[in-house]
Amino acid sequence: MATEARAATQQEVKDRLIAELQNAVGAAWVLHQPDDLFAYMYDGSVERALPDAVVFPDTTAQVQAVVRLAHRWGVPIVARGAGTGLSGGAIAACGGLMVSTSRMNRILEIDYRNQRAVVEPGVVNLDLSKHTLRYGFQYAPDPSSQKACTIGGNVATNAGGPHTLRYGVTSNHVLGLELVTRAGEVVTTGDAAPDWPGYDLTGVIVGSEGTMGIVTRAVLRLVRVPAGARTLLASFGAVDACSRSVSGIVAAGIVPAAMEMMDQLSLQAIAQYVPAAGLPTDVPAVLLVEVEGLPAELDAQEAAVVDVFRANRARAIRVAATAAERDLLWLGRKSAFGAMGRISPDYYVQDGVIPRTTITDVLQRIAALSAFYAIRIANVFHAGDGNLHPLLLFDGRVAGALARVIECGTEVLRVCADVGGMLSGEHGIGMEKNRAMPLVFTPADLAVMERIRDVFNPRHLFNPGKIFPAPVACAEINALRRSHATAAAW
Repeated sequence: MATEARAATQQEVKDRLIAELQNAVGAAWVLHQPDDLFAYMYDGSVERALPDAVVFPDTTAQVQAVVRLAHRWGVPIVARGAGTGLSGGAIAACGGLMVSTSRMNRILEIDYRNQRAVVEPGVVNLDLSKHTLRYGFQYAPDPSSQKACTIGGNVATNAGGPHTLRYGVTSNHVLGLELVTRAGEVVTTGDAAPDWPGYDLTGVIVGSEGTMGIVTRAVLRLVRVPAGARTLLASFGAVDACSRSVSGIVAAGIVPAAMEMMDQLSLQAIAQYVPAAGLPTDVPAVLLVEVEGLPAELDAQEAAVVDVFRANRARAIRVAATAAERDLLWLGRKSAFGAMGRISPDYYVQDGVIPRTTITDVLQRIAALSAFYAIRIANVFHAGDGNLHPLLLFDGRVAGALARVIECGTEVLRVCADVGGMLSGEHGIGMEKNRAMPLVFTPADLAVMERIRDVFNPRHLFNPGKIFPAPVACAEINALRRSHATAAAW
């Protein structure tokens, strides 16, 4: 009887919270029935967790109201964009409220003279460039998921993309942010000014994976569309020859817009998924290189890149003859993750970063891990900045398969750390890589980061269970949640 009474009380508390959320954003914009919540227990990672409710605010004021309710009731709160993340960052690890920014999808201002845009977090990455392209501008960060991923998620993970080599990652293009804090206050960091006085809070928030608050507006840098671009594809008879070409191009004084490497297994998957791209499937590796500039510059850069290819005995060199051919090559590359479904039921992707000069050695060590764990690993990655994306292929229906690929993936990160690399180049740490943080950070390093997080998020209600290797346990969060809920309700 006592258990039934407690259960009834908990349900009453939840009902009151749901009613207050509906009053804040509208009944149609609060999901809380189990059948409605299942779609929100996933992102692009292998992690799974069910939120208690999903809320769809339309304005900053509504986000403030939701955050105040969450903190009043002691409920965890997780911001979510398009759900394309690959580290479990948008998963409600401890339950609670999920705040979807999909309705906050407005481009608020475009200032072409000062090359900036002001957007809400739900704006799709590619839509911004489509909007500005007619005026000769683009938003440079281009994750492979740019057709779906949103600016808020890009800010959370400090997303990159193939053109990171030339343009940098998201943090290089965010001038300022509007953030809703734990108290429901609106804080503005940075702006269009090149040197904003005081602490660089924008830099602290970008990449913080929703652990410091909810971004409701971003001021972004726009760049001019290059006068011209040329895309080359070289096929190699050995992986090490392809790897040497990456360093050789940079050593020749060429900084391409992008350098992407794909191994044979990834090429075979892409060929089935995007046959029109015409990628070869009978070579160990290819290198996709794009250079940008004025026509005279393009000729010189192309010649220098071709010289490097030939010096490393490329089997074939192809230069895209038309914009349509160039687009197809990039469609093939950016479809690589989705293409894995043609050759495997599931995949688990890592996101380590290594020095360019270690690519050959690291790929050999990854091949050894593939053999040891009996797991096929496809490699397709941003070779120019050493951002690896090994895709561990498996069948989640086989008992123990997921645990084995996660263990193998951790060993891949250990290899990256061993050669002086890092755990993530653009996907974030989330809940997939937090236990690997001690591979590259000392206890003192992590303690400083946690103290900064605690200034913004002392009760750990913003996106708990993410980034840090020893987060507050969900059991502790939920115990705190129950005590606050009882006080709030009664």
